[in-house]
Amino acid sequence: MESIRGRMGEVVKPSDKPSFADGLSAFWNRTVFSVRLIFEEKELLTFALLQWVCIGIGYYLWVQMLGWLPDEMWERAANSSHGGRLGDYIMLAWSFLCVGVATFPMSILSGCMGAVYFLKAQGKESTIPACLKIVLPATRDLWLFHWVDGWWTVVRILARLPKKRGESPVERAVNEAVYYAWKVATIGILPGLVTGRGLMDAGRRSLGMVKSRLRDVLLLRGGYSALCWIVGIASYIFSIWFFIAFPEFRYQGQQFMYRFYFWMAVPVLCASGVVLVFLRPVYIISACAIYTDYVQTERKESIMVPARPGQKRGSFDFAFTMAVIIAVVLLAVVFTPGHFGIGELVAGSWTR
Repeated sequence: MESIRGRMGEVVKPSDKPSFADGLSAFWNRTVFSVRLIFEEKELLTFALLQWVCIGIGYYLWVQMLGWLPDEMWERAANSSHGGRLGDYIMLAWSFLCVGVATFPMSILSGCMGAVYFLKAQGKESTIPACLKIVLPATRDLWLFHWVDGWWTVVRILARLPKKRGESPVERAVNEAVYYAWKVATIGILPGLVTGRGLMDAGRRSLGMVKSRLRDVLLLRGGYSALCWIVGIASYIFSIWFFIAFPEFRYQGQQFMYRFYFWMAVPVLCASGVVLVFLRPVYIISACAIYTDYVQTERKESIMVPARPGQKRGSFDFAFTMAVIIAVVLLAVVFTPGHFGIGELVAGSWTR
């Protein structure tokens, strides 16, 4: 384990507050090692590409509801100052379940990326079956964590988009600060779960890691966030160009909102592809490296994968059953004629 940590390198000094440039520099230094590992362990690229597919499926499921709603509903909704209608809650629940469906396989794939690092660190072969053997017992906890984290991420991304009645500058600053604090505080949960800890224990270890390795954590998270912001801004610019270059895809005519968000998948998937394929593997591998250093140095413990017998693990059967039930319900609604009247119910709540 020591050799692989040495290859990651000490990218920061314990003094000085990390700057924007420090974060990008530190992330780049870790990228060099991670890219080398990706070329050595091809499963990492497979896991990253499959996560991209999961995003596409989740987005496709979400956008289907927009196609069930008449154009008049959107006009009334845009001119209304009232909230809390039944339609709002139905759309919120639909969005939440779509995130849950997408994050189920994504949580397993993210865990497998961490498993690759730990197997490689122990000199073991990191095959896909070997990674799944490590990760599947922790599926329930991984899914719960990624569902909450993914939902919060979606909410923050939507809040950043320009809109008539958005957050005030103060509200946005507070919400962004709380969101960033969550991301920093939970950075060690995934490696903790992969190495056999329960969700609560992994959370405590993550907080301990942040306290002990604060500068390393801030540099990693800062660099990753900065690059995600750059990708997001580029995606926003690209989406403007896309709808100017292809006016037939603009929101006009019948089902204009559905058509707009359907074709919005192009810039959305381009941006998510860059993040998931090029940036997220670096982030996960680096988080596992920092976690390993913390556990071995501060806690004086060794890390073994698969986890030792008796260590608390989540239930794969329960998580898999719940994921299948949610997916079947969503697919039944999408492919059943009439969609169980959900579209009319949502539209009706907005016309009253």
